[in-house]
Amino acid sequence: MNCDYCENAVVYSRKYSGESLCSDCFSKSIIRKAAKTISKYKMINSGDVVGVAVSGGKDSLSLLHTLKQISLNHNFTLRAITIDEGIPGYRDEALDIVHSFCNKIGIEHGVYSYKNLFGTTLEQSLEMREKEKISSCSICGILRRRAIDFGAKELGVDVVATGHNMDDFIQTFIINLLSGDTNKIGWMSPDPTDKKARRIKPFCEIYENEIVFYAFTNDIPFQSEQCPHMNEGIRTEIRDFLNLLEKNRAGIKNNMFKSILKVSSKLKEETGKKWKICSKCGTECTGETCAVCSTLLNLGIGQP
Repeated sequence: MNCDYCENAVVYSRKYSGESLCSDCFSKSIIRKAAKTISKYKMINSGDVVGVAVSGGKDSLSLLHTLKQISLNHNFTLRAITIDEGIPGYRDEALDIVHSFCNKIGIEHGVYSYKNLFGTTLEQSLEMREKEKISSCSICGILRRRAIDFGAKELGVDVVATGHNMDDFIQTFIINLLSGDTNKIGWMSPDPTDKKARRIKPFCEIYENEIVFYAFTNDIPFQSEQCPHMNEGIRTEIRDFLNLLEKNRAGIKNNMFKSILKVSSKLKEETGKKWKICSKCGTECTGETCAVCSTLLNLGIGQP
């Protein structure tokens, strides 16, 4: 069976669109999708230095590879930012993979650790939390965002790109919905222009399983070991549920994504978002104290 766009053999069937693609045409379609998303939401400006948050997983390394291809015909520069949480036996493999991959494609790479920035590793911070009122993923996510901001500043980055895909986007919406946090739903637009600290998600309109295949078909190495804390929250259960829905009703994730954007836009109009300056560290936030400082203070660490 031949590819719909050339004479090569089919290796991927895109059920929601009915397309049958060879490896080369599939890869080009992912690059086009990412480029279209970047253009639609005005994610990258001419001359920008784009800091890609690269964890060593399939999404972030595929994003770095994709943006490298796009940058060949556009005026922006790439730099990679990797965060070391200090999880024993987990992060070492990823650090080696990212270092080698960045050297291979000629990308400047910086590594920033929780220990150096906050005086504690993730594992140490989990031991300090009281009665596990806050999950390990919540603590890690809050510290990671601040660590990425620090790396972006040090590397002279204008905008930070993360590898969050469409599945991540929908899962986050459902988590916010189940927790009753409607304010966060109103802030979910991929448009980065309403934030001083620009963050973009060029993969937000691409399925997770397509990014997996992109990594394999382009021989992109990525970390094989999963984070030991990944199943502590509800996200894995939501992922499995959504994958089952998509398997039985191809294209339902696309429909959900479009609906979420409409809901988010309406809630944003109703609630708005007022930025303030954290009284502890001076960073931009929505309350008197930012989430990082609040978390570190609750852990008994103090101001970062």
